[in-house]
Amino acid sequence: MTQIIQGNKLTNLLWFIMTLLAIGSAAYAFINVAIPTIRPKFVINIFEVSPIAAYLHLGFGLIAMLVGPFQLNTRLRKRFTNSHRQLGVIYVGSVTISAVAGFLLAMKSYGGLVTHVGFALMASFWLFTTAMAFYQIMNKNLSAHRKWMYRSYALTLAGVTLRIYLGLSFAAGIKFSEFYPVLSWISWVPNLLLVDWFFLRKK
Repeated sequence: MTQIIQGNKLTNLLWFIMTLLAIGSAAYAFINVAIPTIRPKFVINIFEVSPIAAYLHLGFGLIAMLVGPFQLNTRLRKRFTNSHRQLGVIYVGSVTISAVAGFLLAMKSYGGLVTHVGFALMASFWLFTTAMAFYQIMNKNLSAHRKWMYRSYALTLAGVTLRIYLGLSFAAGIKFSEFYPVLSWISWVPNLLLVDWFFLRKK
C-alpha cells in the first residue's frame, strides 16, 4: 500500500513538472509568433524561408502542447469525460496542422540533409502516432488508444526537449552549426524510446 501511495506521488510530481515545461515551451512559442522583434536568429530564418508554415507549426503546436497534459491526467479524464473528448478533437486537429507544417519546414531547415531527414521523420511519426491514437479510440480500443497518445505527446514534447538541449549547447559553447543536425534527432528519438521502455517495464 505504501508503495502505491509513493508511486502516485511520484506520478503526480512528474505530471506537474511536465505540465510546467509544456506551459513554458508553449509561452515561448507564442512569444515568437506574436512578437517578431525578439525572435532569435535561427527562428527569424525559419519565418523568412516559410512564414505561413512557421506560423501554423508554432501556433497549432503550442495548442497541442497545452492540451496534452490534461488529456493524459487520469483523474481529470474520468471526471470530465465530455471535455476530454472535445479536447481530444482539438489536440488531433492541432497536431495534424502543426505536423504537416513541420514537415514542410523540415525540407528547408538549416543544417543540410541530416537535419532535413531528422525533422521530417519527427513530423511524420508525430502525425502517425496521433492518427493511430484517433483510430484506436474510434474502434473503442482504450488501452491501445492511451499507448498511442503517450507516444504522440512524447513527440509533442520534442518542443520542450529541443529547447532544453539547445540551451545546454549554448551554455557549453557548442557551435550552433555543429549541434543543430544532432538536435534534429535527439530532440525526439529519446522521447519515444523512453515511452516504450515505460510500456515494457509496466508489462
